[in-house]
Amino acid sequence: MKRLLISLLLSILLLGCQGANSSDITPLTLTLWHGINPPTNRVIFEELVAQFNAQQTDIKVQPIYVGQADQQFPKILTAIVGNSPPDLLWFDSLLTGRLVDLQGIVPLTDWLNQGGRLANLDPSLLPGMTLEGELWSVPFTTSNLGIFYRPDLFAAAGITQLPRTWEELAQVAQKLTRDGDGDGRPDQYGLLLPLGKGEWTVFSWLPFWFSAGGEVVNGTVPLLTEASLSALQFWQKLLHMGVALLSAPERGYEQEGFIQGRVAMQITGPWTLGYLSQTGVPFSVMPIPQAVRPATIVGGANVFLMRTDSRRQQAALRFLDYILGDEFQVAWARQTGALPVTLSARQNPEYQAFLADHPLLQVFLTQTQVAYSRPNGADYNRLSNCLGRTIEATLLGQTPERAVAQNRQRCPAAS
Repeated sequence: MKRLLISLLLSILLLGCQGANSSDITPLTLTLWHGINPPTNRVIFEELVAQFNAQQTDIKVQPIYVGQADQQFPKILTAIVGNSPPDLLWFDSLLTGRLVDLQGIVPLTDWLNQGGRLANLDPSLLPGMTLEGELWSVPFTTSNLGIFYRPDLFAAAGITQLPRTWEELAQVAQKLTRDGDGDGRPDQYGLLLPLGKGEWTVFSWLPFWFSAGGEVVNGTVPLLTEASLSALQFWQKLLHMGVALLSAPERGYEQEGFIQGRVAMQITGPWTLGYLSQTGVPFSVMPIPQAVRPATIVGGANVFLMRTDSRRQQAALRFLDYILGDEFQVAWARQTGALPVTLSARQNPEYQAFLADHPLLQVFLTQTQVAYSRPNGADYNRLSNCLGRTIEATLLGQTPERAVAQNRQRCPAAS
């Protein structure tokens, strides 16, 4: 009987130990909210997250698609105020100021300065990560704007040299504008300009502003400067010359006119490469021609560490390390056409082989050296609206000076 009781006691203790071990390895589930599009890219991301989840047993990251940017922010605000945020948030770095004001995110300065993480990042991304002396996010992917052009239309117009300055761009656009049927209206324009006051118009105009010498001052884009007036005047000049076509309102990113040959040049980024390759239309890419200096604009998305508890935050940092690793960066870049955010991934042999097969990406990689970030303070939405109204008014015929004066009253922060 003694032996039986001892045997039963040992069995119970053994089961208890096994239960404790099983509990110890139950994965901690971390939620990551994102708005990754198109859906094919969402699938790629989910596959890469699954690879991370398979590499350890104590952490599981659950990616959750929460809609486009305008759909996301109310959900983010509600979650932070209700003390139920996700563990990680994928979003544009422009949201940094709002999230800091809400005390919803954790600074990553110390963590990024450890282990060579910060030194491995593309330096052009640092301004978008920085606010009030702290680093607040990890870059997920990056891109910038160039000018896509139709080599067949360039050849037909006798153009053998790509424009490098604004003046040369205007001259080339003039050669590319033609009235084929003689009805007095061009059938083909040199360049498409985005009409509207939305963020795409602002995003497309800012490289010209930076190229004219524009500098972000106290987190804003000053309008009453020579750079602002110069960039506005140049876009208006292209319209007055009759060599630029305005897009449909808030549709400056659509490429139908470029594909159909109605416009020979269009401002867009590397995400366009895959789509255009499928159309069979001949195309190439050039850097944005310059005024006083070469410039483009940083695009992409970042990941924020949300304010939860120390255990969840430490676990989430391991996933951020995965995002910054070559495994993720090279796979994401090869499958989506985005640019890697780390220097090591760009030099990775697998990515270098991919780059050799897709040489147009080199234009955007080279431009990262002259890429500038938009302000990321809490008032950026207000600032963007002000800039958009000013640009739109100029494109619709107001003088830049009048457009600036009117919108300066609406938006003193950008004066």
